[in-house]
Amino acid sequence: MNEFIFQPSAPIENIKRRAVLNRIIRAFFDERDFVEVSTPTLSRDAVVDRYVEPIPVEIEKCWQEPDSFYKKRYPYSYDANAKSETFYLQTSPEFAMKRLLAAGMDAIYQLAPAYRRGDFGRFHNIEFTMLEWYRKGIDYEEGRAFLAELVETAARRFYEIVGEKPQPSFCNPVKERPFVDVFLEKTAINPLEADSRELLEVAVANEIAFPDSYDEQTQAEDWIDLIFSEIIQPELGRNEPVIVYDYPGAQSQLAQTARVAGALVARRFELFINGVELANGYDELLDPGTLRNRIATISQQRKKDGSPTLPVESRLLAAMDCGLPPSSGCALGVERFFMTLLNADSLAKALPFTTDIA
Repeated sequence: MNEFIFQPSAPIENIKRRAVLNRIIRAFFDERDFVEVSTPTLSRDAVVDRYVEPIPVEIEKCWQEPDSFYKKRYPYSYDANAKSETFYLQTSPEFAMKRLLAAGMDAIYQLAPAYRRGDFGRFHNIEFTMLEWYRKGIDYEEGRAFLAELVETAARRFYEIVGEKPQPSFCNPVKERPFVDVFLEKTAINPLEADSRELLEVAVANEIAFPDSYDEQTQAEDWIDLIFSEIIQPELGRNEPVIVYDYPGAQSQLAQTARVAGALVARRFELFINGVELANGYDELLDPGTLRNRIATISQQRKKDGSPTLPVESRLLAAMDCGLPPSSGCALGVERFFMTLLNADSLAKALPFTTDIA
């Protein structure tokens, strides 16, 4: 008897329904004059994030002829016989898609495979599908409204086609809430004003487990992220999809920042349904100098954490040096969206083959 599992993770009916969702997504963007693109999943560039780990791939020499025959047969493989080189399986198509914006495209989307090393569990798989889109010339508020429209339209069409009653979370319109409000509601602490000592007290009072290294000297942003993920996020989106926006300024990633009531916030938004984060969007950062500074800071944090070194320069930065147009973009985890539409308890119900049986 063969010891290997060959059966799919998800029921066959779910695999068929996933195809329905893909068609709905494409129709939504096509109706709004977006162009579907396909960018490399293997690139020399990598998104530099403190907690997101790309998978490095070493490309070895592939032609071993002792003479220059390979140059005659493969004239464009200029370095194929010269060296090995490190590429990265992309954690998101973000960098390549923004290069297309800089090159002159206006509205683009894609359904792309993405990879994150070590991410495996109920809500994670090392390989997953990312829906990502960008539209030139729309602002922060319009970007959030577009995400809400996508979620409401796709959910309605999905339930109509599969002939099922909508899950409770999809029976009401998408709600938008500032980060400060959802944090205050649960902790009575303003995250834009609190110091590490106050946040430590919140964690202790709520019996949140935290690393031994965390104390009053730990950066407030680390405490905020921990508290949010442990006691706030699980309650978001229970009655309707919720878009949380205006994150603390230190959590800006590739978003622009602004002053709101005197406090620095990141013009960033995230979608939550049934306590699960589904999407992350930005009022896109345009200044290459700011991005270089952020990458330098994150690289130092990664070094302190003992994480692998990632490239500090990229073709995205080269594109930004030439000029990236104002735009809003967003990325949505397709399997997570599908999972919430079905009210499934894990990504295994949304994937033909999870990493453990791939």
